[in-house]
Amino acid sequence: MARRRRGRDHRHHCCDHRRGAGTHRARGVLPRLPAGGDEHLQDQGRLTSPASRPITLRSRVNESDLHNHIYARSGALKLGSSQLLVGPGDDCAVIQSPSGDTQLLTVDQIVEGRHFTPDTDIDLIARKAIARSVSDIAAMGGHPDWALATGVLPRGYPHANTLFDAMSTWANHWSCPLVGGDIASHSSPDHPLTLTVTVGGTMPTGTQPVLRSGAKPGDLLYVTGQIGGSFESGWHLRFEPRVEVGQWAAKHNAHAMMDLSDGLGRDANRIAVASGVRIELDATKLPISHRCTDWRQAVGEGEDYELLIALDPKQSIDDCPIQLLGPIGVVQACGQDQSPGAVITDPYGKAYDASTMGWDH
Repeated sequence: MARRRRGRDHRHHCCDHRRGAGTHRARGVLPRLPAGGDEHLQDQGRLTSPASRPITLRSRVNESDLHNHIYARSGALKLGSSQLLVGPGDDCAVIQSPSGDTQLLTVDQIVEGRHFTPDTDIDLIARKAIARSVSDIAAMGGHPDWALATGVLPRGYPHANTLFDAMSTWANHWSCPLVGGDIASHSSPDHPLTLTVTVGGTMPTGTQPVLRSGAKPGDLLYVTGQIGGSFESGWHLRFEPRVEVGQWAAKHNAHAMMDLSDGLGRDANRIAVASGVRIELDATKLPISHRCTDWRQAVGEGEDYELLIALDPKQSIDDCPIQLLGPIGVVQACGQDQSPGAVITDPYGKAYDASTMGWDH
């Protein structure tokens, strides 16, 4: 087991919510669920009870704002490299090698106290560190091939060998062996353990990466598993990247896809904005975990790591490697005076702006 430091109570509670019937399409200005300010996170870690926090969480460094800053300055990347096909803004960067192969690159990071607690088992820390990047490869429809890992360890950290042995084991498990990396020891024994993993992958022959930006009006939306309850169940540490399903989706010409890390609401909105469409989700059709009796908790909690897939309505899903759940929503063209985005209609027919439902770092 990992060392213990100052602990916090990470118990989770579910909200009670009586489900009703009936939905209708949203029109006009949509209500927003309450959002918290920066101060809400000052005394709370990543794993605080989702039911007890506002639907949207914002830290001092707002992830969406930072992403927008980066994207705005990334337009020249393609001009500087003829091999770059997809830059910042999707689950992976996409590069065409000189030989013509389509290569995928992604990097992700986990930080103690934000993505796992100080007393989390070493093997589960290692598993999550690798799995998050493998899930990004899956979200493009690719195959993971290799991995690089770096770590910032607190001074005197006693489990380094065990940790990196476990990371190597999990990387091999997902067919992306660790081929290199770097380790640094922090000067403070209280610095949070921080792991960064880069995974490279390729697209199966005859397929193209499935981007967030390809959803089309009329598409139906599916997910690969239940939504919500990830923290209470420990799923956020044990999830299985949907590599095989992602490859199936690419083979069957899925129009858009991404893995759900920040909550179904916020992530569906990302697909909608990237694709220039409206996404309408139906709360009564969501496959909500039995650990969540409130749909709002389920769509806003995050770290489900299921795939959200937009498929042509004529596409059969009978031969999918696992049973896809849904459809949970539909893609619509933007109406007059409507901006691209996603809404969720609750069991009583009230529509909410989905962009407010999820985690914003």
